Amino acid sequence: MTTNQTTYNHCPTTKVKGDFTTWTGFTAIFSELSSAAIKLSKKKTILAVELYPGARVGKLRQALEEYFKDATIICADDFALSGAEIAAKFEMLITEDRVFGRMAAIKIEDYYHKEKLRALQEEVATTGSGLTIVFGTGASLAADADVMAYVDVARWEIQQRMRSGEMGNWNDTNVAEDILRKYKRGFFLDWRAADRLKVELFPKIDYYVDDNTLDMPKMVRWDDYCAGLEQTLQGPFRFVPYFDPGVWGGQWMKEKLGLDASRENFAWAFDGVAEENSLYLQFGDTRIETPGINVVLKYPMQLLGELVFSRFGAELPIRFDFLDTMGGQNLSLQVHPDKEYIKKQFGMDYTQEESYYLLDAKADAVVYLGVRDEVRPDALLSALNAAQNGSGEMDVPEYIRTFPAKKHDHFLIPSGTIHCSGANSMVLEISLCAYIFTFKLWDWGRLGLDGKPRPVHLDHGEKVINWNRSEGWVADNLVNHFEVLKETDTHKKEHTGLYKTEQIRTERDWFTDFVDYDNSEKTVNMLNLVEGDKVVVESVDHAFEAFEVHYVETFVIPAQVEKFRIRNVGTSERVAILRAWII
Repeated sequence: MTTNQTTYNHCPTTKVKGDFTTWTGFTAIFSELSSAAIKLSKKKTILAVELYPGARVGKLRQALEEYFKDATIICADDFALSGAEIAAKFEMLITEDRVFGRMAAIKIEDYYHKEKLRALQEEVATTGSGLTIVFGTGASLAADADVMAYVDVARWEIQQRMRSGEMGNWNDTNVAEDILRKYKRGFFLDWRAADRLKVELFPKIDYYVDDNTLDMPKMVRWDDYCAGLEQTLQGPFRFVPYFDPGVWGGQWMKEKLGLDASRENFAWAFDGVAEENSLYLQFGDTRIETPGINVVLKYPMQLLGELVFSRFGAELPIRFDFLDTMGGQNLSLQVHPDKEYIKKQFGMDYTQEESYYLLDAKADAVVYLGVRDEVRPDALLSALNAAQNGSGEMDVPEYIRTFPAKKHDHFLIPSGTIHCSGANSMVLEISLCAYIFTFKLWDWGRLGLDGKPRPVHLDHGEKVINWNRSEGWVADNLVNHFEVLKETDTHKKEHTGLYKTEQIRTERDWFTDFVDYDNSEKTVNMLNLVEGDKVVVESVDHAFEAFEVHYVETFVIPAQVEKFRIRNVGTSERVAILRAWII
């Protein structure tokens, strides 16, 4: 393969067409909001500025007070539960565990004392004439606003603010708390409630504000923002990728994808995760960054299709991410829960069924997969417990089968299967997107980058290990289980996975010129260029403009795109596309 490794696009962007106006900076934004209120010609006007948890409420408060000298300004957060009260109220959902909580069917209203929420509503109702501004997370609960602005922030940016110590969880002062605990509370509580409110507000929002850049908010009209999302879904698109170091991280992404060479390593990359990644929408000279989940929540049928929406609701259940151990270390030895366990223990409707696709590997690379045939469950569990307690050595290959791993191998990992990617591998992980539900069984005695022992969950893991996933069974069913579906001189189509109990199907197309795809299932597709330097995705009926894809870039084909063509336009004689969709 001849590959120009520097062409990986870190900032995929939808250029929005149409007539629109954007506002940048607090002064410009407040001027427009004030004008919108004045145009209503009402004696009293209520402006609600709703914030997603993680937006900079302190910065907004200061800016509002400096600009609106004559308005009545009320912070909704002042009427909500404190962080300590939230922790006490939802103790059973937050749990004592560093990583796992329980998925909460709660709303933003649940973060307020009923009497204080009534007091907030009363205070807004009894303000005098002129402009009343209520802002914060839950501001929209205070009154039926005349003008509403929604201030949003991407999930990765929220995590960066938490890590840096800038902020803790919503309405809390827990800035110094363990990042895993802060993330856990956001994942299981704060973001669930905020997303539910966001969906309820879709018909009421007038302006959308991007709060991802410090002291430089950007705003568009809500109708223009929605037009940008709709245009994104007319054809292929990419989420904005992000990269993160880890204790086991490697050098492949840093070298091949043009990352910061001064960093020690990069372990993870999310390149196709709607809830974690963001989208870029370009409105003229202004780029709006928005959480990827918004396009799922706003237009689920257009993106997901009827089949996926009926099974998963407004969630994009396919996840593509990278695991880089090239020149690094083994991942943790781990297992994922079955559907029954994850539902009863954590309130999740589906579990993480996954696979490892090898984008690259050194000669000594291996994948740990399945329990050796002669191993007794009590012996393995005793060895894991002894190793975790520091009273014994854990000889993993004695208990877990290792398989040599080479480029373009595909290892299938249904739930309950013990697994681990070894050092010197570059993995494209394909999975149902159950996010954080990985039970580490052994982590090779390492500390995390924060200097703390990495969480190990033997108590959960031992309950979900499928002991029938023996080495013989794994070799027959989960390792390079390829099936050639079509082969000509210029094109070979293969079924590469996943296992029959898993809901994702993957196929690989090798071709020299082009391949036509018929999305007759009308379901969302996620794809990656796993071999070759460049292709373009074309519409066979001129429904969208040609979309360029470079080596190892993940891209999405929305369900409403029924036919498309992928053409080899680079210098590689032959390219390969890996395609995944729900069956």
